[in-house]
Amino acid sequence: MKVVIYADQENAVHNDLTVSSSLVPSVGIFWRVSDYLVVDRSALSDAEPYGDCLTHAMGHYDRWQQWQALGEAKLTSGGLPKSILSTEYDEWPRGRVVYEKASKFFILYADRRLQKPSIVAALKAGFGIATAMVRIRSDLHYRTTAALKDY
Repeated sequence: MKVVIYADQENAVHNDLTVSSSLVPSVGIFWRVSDYLVVDRSALSDAEPYGDCLTHAMGHYDRWQQWQALGEAKLTSGGLPKSILSTEYDEWPRGRVVYEKASKFFILYADRRLQKPSIVAALKAGFGIATAMVRIRSDLHYRTTAALKDY
């Protein structure tokens, strides 16, 4: 499985998680699109308050629309999967990472298809929280609408 980290500030995609230990702890949104884990993240210092949590400003729908607007050449040159162009954001298993300020825990909300140890480990690395305290939770918001094969 390939992990793609979208970096909006540089308008680039990073594919090498060997540097994950140097990634700053972040919050954000993610999808499993075919054989890709696609991560869109914000460092905690750039995160937005949402109740007692810090969260990524961008939502799944809006980011997906922006990626679709890039067109095939820009999308794929940045390492993002081409299938983003022909599908909707809610057709793929997805989730969100938030930081709970009071408990100092990260919460990884994910479709149950993404709660396998290998996928959780890849997500924790991609968000720079491999050694942080992380709680894994399901949420109705992060269930796919399509009947995709089980990952």
